[in-house]
Amino acid sequence: MRLTKVSPVRAPIKETIDRLFDPFLSGGLWNDPLARVMEPAWIPAINFSETEKEYLVRLEIPGVHKENLDVNLTGDVLTLSGHREVTKEMPGENFLYQESETGKFTRSIRLPAPVTEAKIEALYADGVLTVRLPKAEPVVKNRIAIK
Repeated sequence: MRLTKVSPVRAPIKETIDRLFDPFLSGGLWNDPLARVMEPAWIPAINFSETEKEYLVRLEIPGVHKENLDVNLTGDVLTLSGHREVTKEMPGENFLYQESETGKFTRSIRLPAPVTEAKIEALYADGVLTVRLPKAEPVVKNRIAIK
């Protein structure tokens, strides 16, 4: 995924396209195609921003237990995955309409620059998973004298 700055007017169109193609590009759809077709999946909203010192990833996943979340960094790709369990109906309760999404999810983001892996922090509060990825210090190039 290539990161570009977009104007707020074009952001909804870009978000729609990203949500459409994200399952194909994240690799999750191709591992076991037959099993994946039958398994419910959803794509939670994600926000990716940066400050001078770090990248911030916020994933909106209300109702997901912290134990059901996984955060991995492989090379320059951050992968956030987990699952939300199906809400159990109370005795005598019949849903007339249910919009709550359940099942597994996977979101992957390619980071635009190296990060300091030892200082990455993940915090889950109020239904939002926030991952802080400190930017790696630039490597100082030393000039080598030719003899």
